[in-house]
Amino acid sequence: MSTSVPVRLVLASQSPARRKLLQAAGIEPDVLVSGVDESQVVSERAEDLCLELARLKAQAVRDRLRPSPDERTLVLGCDSVLAFDGEILGKPDDAADATRRWQRMRGRSGVLHTGHSLIDVTHESQAEAVASTTVHFADISDEEIAAYVATGEPLAVAGAFTIDGLGGAFLTGIEGDPGTVVGLSLPLLRRLLGEVELSIVDLWTKVAPGGQEIQHLG
Repeated sequence: MSTSVPVRLVLASQSPARRKLLQAAGIEPDVLVSGVDESQVVSERAEDLCLELARLKAQAVRDRLRPSPDERTLVLGCDSVLAFDGEILGKPDDAADATRRWQRMRGRSGVLHTGHSLIDVTHESQAEAVASTTVHFADISDEEIAAYVATGEPLAVAGAFTIDGLGGAFLTGIEGDPGTVVGLSLPLLRRLLGEVELSIVDLWTKVAPGGQEIQHLG
């Protein structure tokens, strides 16, 4: 499943957390924001919603690319939503909304769904799936909620929390892949790459620990 030409991965997301996760795994993506209006997509199922949004993001970026014959071009779109208490929660509308959410979520659990849509632009193929992880929230105080919301972090992320930032202190545990909660599941990405006949090692450009560089393995 290896390739004889370099593989270019274009991340259709402005999320710094997704990019950082890929970089830590030895993958240096190009970033191109899709510009998709997420409010125009409606679904009653969290899994369907996040996958449709991921698909639209990937397709929007694909349509703007001019692939080079000297490399194999992939586009990855991702989108995350939290299923909690029968509702689908994306990013909060404002600080008051984030505060209300945390007052409801504390001491309880939800499921974070992240849709992944991988398009092989060069070979005109596509693979997609949803990763789901159960998140257990700590029973935090009103003062902690107010302080957290005041940082602005929960306003920028699905479900109004992070696992890899300030919000990590307010979780008691998860069941599943933590990358899903960050916004990109590396094990799922590996599986999707296999579906388009690539290996994740084809995307490696460096080894993260110590920052040492290696030759591209593709």
